[in-house]
Amino acid sequence: MARSRHSRGPRRHARTLGVTAGDADVDRQSDCALGRAGDAGANVVRAHLERLYEAPHARRGDLDQLERLSQQHASRESFVTELTLDPPQASGDLAGDPLLDEDYLILSTVHSAKGQEWETVHVLNVTDGSFPSEFSTGRAELIAEERRLLYVAMTRARSELRLMAPVRFYVTQQRGMGDRYVHGARSRFFSEPVLAQFDRISAHGEPAVDAAKAKSAQGARIDVTSRLRDMW
Repeated sequence: MARSRHSRGPRRHARTLGVTAGDADVDRQSDCALGRAGDAGANVVRAHLERLYEAPHARRGDLDQLERLSQQHASRESFVTELTLDPPQASGDLAGDPLLDEDYLILSTVHSAKGQEWETVHVLNVTDGSFPSEFSTGRAELIAEERRLLYVAMTRARSELRLMAPVRFYVTQQRGMGDRYVHGARSRFFSEPVLAQFDRISAHGEPAVDAAKAKSAQGARIDVTSRLRDMW
């Protein structure tokens, strides 16, 4: 049964378009004339594209592709049958606004990101213990490899690079509402000359204040203990 349906399928579609197997000889004889008529018809369609679409050059690509596909078939019947049985799923057009499910985030390890690029890259946990890894701090060659790994991560960005350096790391194996944490240390790869090339911002989007500058801006220290002792 499957073979019988398949054998009738092309003929059924061909009849719909006014072509049967009996027309094959006539079809082959008129290929040259049809080619000339096809060119004229394509020109007519191109004129309508200018009128109907804002980006007609994208639609013209469909016609060009159709012409290239037709050259792979010996007859009109073969071409029309193939196009009817296996039509394209969509026509060409310029990209529009992204849909909600097209606005996505790609998560990748640094090793998997080698050879790839993205417009914006966020590198997480740029702290000592992650960059470099705490398991690589005992040997100079491993430290050098960790520096190269961070370089790979930073150079994946085309337009914007954001390095995330958490101030606090919450301790694991505590109760769900626990608030125990440890402070994160800045990566040893980011010296002051290197940091001068970056814009420092806090988690709230405000410019980050350097600790040394903040301390000097506070003025002289007040010995609260001595003052309280003098009050007694």
